[in-house]
Amino acid sequence: MLITPADLKAYSVFDVVKERSDSLLEQDIIEAEVEIESIVGHDFSEYDPLPEKAKLALLKMAQFFALINSDESIVKGYKSEKIGDYSYTLGDGSVLRKPDVYGLLKEYIIESSTNESIKFRMRAL
Repeated sequence: MLITPADLKAYSVFDVVKERSDSLLEQDIIEAEVEIESIVGHDFSEYDPLPEKAKLALLKMAQFFALINSDESIVKGYKSEKIGDYSYTLGDGSVLRKPDVYGLLKEYIIESSTNESIKFRMRAL
C-alpha cells in the first residue's frame, strides 16, 4: 500500500475514520488506490518517495471510502446525510460524489482515451 492506516488516521479529522480498525482502513485504502489508478492510468509504486500531491489525493479518496463504508445510513437507504464537510444524497439513480482530486493528479495522468473520459467527468464535478 502507498499509504498506511496510520497515515489516514493522522490526516483525518473525523472520529469515525480515526476509530475504524486498521484492517478496514486497509480495504478503504485499496479502494482509493484503485480509484486513483483509474484516474491517472498507472499506479504510483514506481515513485519513491510518493509525490506529496499523489499522497494527498490518496488520503482524500481513502477518507471518503472510510466515511462511506462506515455509514449505516447508506445501507438503510436514507435519502441524504452529512458527515463533516462531506455530504451526499441518495435516491433513484443518484450517485455519491467522490472528492475532486483531479487538480492534485493532473500532472501524473497518462493520456489515453479512457483517461480522457475520466478527466472530462471529473472536470464536470
